[in-house]
Amino acid sequence: MRFCVVEIGGDSGAKLAVGRDDGVVVLPALPSVRTALEQNGVDGLMDLALRVKGPVIGLQQITRWLPPVPNPRTFRDFYAFEQHVKAARAKRGLEMLPEWYELPIFYFSNPCSLKGHLEPVKKPAMTNELDFELEVACVLGRDVQDVSGQAAEDAIFGYTVLNDWSARDEQRKEMKCSLGPAKGKDFATSIGPWLVTKDELDDRRVGPGRYDLTMLARRNGKEISRANFKELYHDFTKLIERASRDVMLYKGDLIGSGTCGTGCILELGSEAVGGWLKPGDTMELEVERLGTLTTPIVS
Repeated sequence: MRFCVVEIGGDSGAKLAVGRDDGVVVLPALPSVRTALEQNGVDGLMDLALRVKGPVIGLQQITRWLPPVPNPRTFRDFYAFEQHVKAARAKRGLEMLPEWYELPIFYFSNPCSLKGHLEPVKKPAMTNELDFELEVACVLGRDVQDVSGQAAEDAIFGYTVLNDWSARDEQRKEMKCSLGPAKGKDFATSIGPWLVTKDELDDRRVGPGRYDLTMLARRNGKEISRANFKELYHDFTKLIERASRDVMLYKGDLIGSGTCGTGCILELGSEAVGGWLKPGDTMELEVERLGTLTTPIVS
């Protein structure tokens, strides 16, 4: 199933909806997958989506797309694609650390600055090096602690497209102080438009927490990046195992994969893609089966 949070022309307020045919059907639930999971559980929410009666509302009637999980308790973003890590470290004159292969590394980002599909992102005044990051994220459907393997995979409710916006010049300065990223990241993260339940992807599963799905990025309609979800070095079960060690994770928590190989201007080189992002640009991040996340940049 595909879930989304949207506003529909003629109706007031956001709605939780499930994709059906070429449109959506509104669910009798509060407008957040997290809240729906807390109130119904995974099985209850799936049953609700199967049983709901109502008109199929065409996508053209949607006037606003919100994040499918607008209010996660926590948002952890990992660093799980080897090619990106190697390239990013090489840009700083650094070699790969052996610890990276042992430990899935993450940072805490801002769960209060999430943006939906088609929602503009304002270029921060502090940066001249605005960048995108092409990622996949999972949303948890169960409360778990100290899980691994199948129990970690069972905790995943579904997957979505994620763009971890980055102010590279600010990030570079703060990380010289051996802490961060922080202000270089926390101004915006875009997710959506859909949250796709993992059973929809079973035919593309190539291992625990890993799927054969093409990932690509377009700037102003021109493709500049292409990778594949399956290229993760640390799969999502390993990310959840690490995140849940000695701490509880909750329904609706958001976990990002980190940038895929070639999935940002930092790695591609600004000179190769027309410079850093600027107002007037539009970024489209597409992950096969998960949808296309579109963001205009504004001043």
